[in-house]
Amino acid sequence: MKDVLQALRLSHVEMGLPDLYEQARLHSLTYESFLRRVLVMEIEGRKLVAQQNRLKAARLPTRKTLEEFDFSFQPSINERQLWELADLSFVKTKTNIVFLGPPGVGKTHLSIALSLKALEVGYSVLFTTLAHLATDLATAPHAAALKQRMRRYLAPQVLVIDEVGYTKLNEEQANLLFALVRDRYEHGSIILTSNTSFSEWGALLGNEVLATALLDRLLHHAEAISLNGKSYRMKNRLATGKTKEAATREEGKEERSGKGA
Repeated sequence: MKDVLQALRLSHVEMGLPDLYEQARLHSLTYESFLRRVLVMEIEGRKLVAQQNRLKAARLPTRKTLEEFDFSFQPSINERQLWELADLSFVKTKTNIVFLGPPGVGKTHLSIALSLKALEVGYSVLFTTLAHLATDLATAPHAAALKQRMRRYLAPQVLVIDEVGYTKLNEEQANLLFALVRDRYEHGSIILTSNTSFSEWGALLGNEVLATALLDRLLHHAEAISLNGKSYRMKNRLATGKTKEAATREEGKEERSGKGA
């Protein structure tokens, strides 16, 4: 049996066959029911492996879900809008999403959360920062290598470009970024995070005309979401600081109480 399963490449059935035999004995399965369980086991196993491979290929820096996001801490965000985006219609319509706001307000968290939603249903995703993307493309040693690297960023159904605004691009990098956005236009979704307003993109790219052309394509089919709340990164620090402050006050009260006694 093992050689037959290996010939058919039913690796998940091969691993689970003893359990299947046991189920068949316990439940007196018909041939049809047993065959169905065999095939479902292989299908589910392959789905799980494919999902793990997509997650690995996405190169997400961490795992952040939409369920974990504290919308009460960021009241500037329309929670309903984010949950509507989580239905992934933006991927089907090749719509872009742009998160704008100062550092620490949750832009990257939300981009990763939507990426995970896309991965769960079978879409391909790739996460990168603008600095890494620009350097990767600009350092291609020859035209063939550049074409291959560009294809890496064109192929995923969702491309996340994080931290736009931290790195000023040189002329070559700016032109390559424009080429990427142009070639993905109406072919694949981009989720982009930026701490820089659109009016400053001319300075970011070092070319006002190029910035206008890039933004025209990026924003033609796009949801632009501004986040203006407090820093998420400072949230826990502030909470910890308040806890320590409260503990210090409590210790002071105990000391004063002890002296009074």
